Amino acid sequence: MSQRSLVSQIWYRCVKQILQVLWVLIYGVRPTGMKNIPSEGAVLLLSNHQSHLDPPLVGCCCPRRANFLARSGLFDFAPFGWFISSVGAFPIDIDRTGIGGIKETLRWLKRGEVVLMFPEGSRSHDGRIAPFRPGFAVLAYRSDVTLVPVAVDGAYEAWPRWRRFPGPGRLRVRFGKPLPPEEVRRYEEKDLVREVERRVRECHAELVTAARRPSLADPPGRLSE
Repeated sequence: MSQRSLVSQIWYRCVKQILQVLWVLIYGVRPTGMKNIPSEGAVLLLSNHQSHLDPPLVGCCCPRRANFLARSGLFDFAPFGWFISSVGAFPIDIDRTGIGGIKETLRWLKRGEVVLMFPEGSRSHDGRIAPFRPGFAVLAYRSDVTLVPVAVDGAYEAWPRWRRFPGPGRLRVRFGKPLPPEEVRRYEEKDLVREVERRVRECHAELVTAARRPSLADPPGRLSE
């Protein structure tokens, strides 16, 4: 596990707690399955990608500190770049090979950290889950990492990619059954990508079903288990 300064840890916890309150008050966030995230060791969270809300949403629902890749252009405005860096973002150049982002992700994973990735590669155009790209498989094979499928629902309706600012909505997050390192190594690359995508789609279907039957869903306001 990487060591961070006390100031960095306190800052992250303060930001996370403030955002958790806002998620509940504004969007009635309903996270489930957080016990599926290992309490220690490297973890790769693999989520569908509906909107700009996804990284901070999944990060706040994760019981551990989560790091995530962000488009390099977001760091051009220095104050905002500093802020997202302070809460775990690191840049990736999506217009090039992205090798730098892969290497940085490997460094975090080898430190035993949690990293959030979106295998679709970009935000959804219509709210549906697009086919997964295989990039995360390289990371899985090159590090001793547990893969955790994650599904987000409601974020597309709240902030679709064609809208400039977010609107109202109800957001839900579900963490699915993990694939430990020994299980990951049993899969060929194509099969691994297919299995992770299947699990994310399964989690998303469960969220949609729970949304139709609110009495069976976890009560809003619980961002920890």
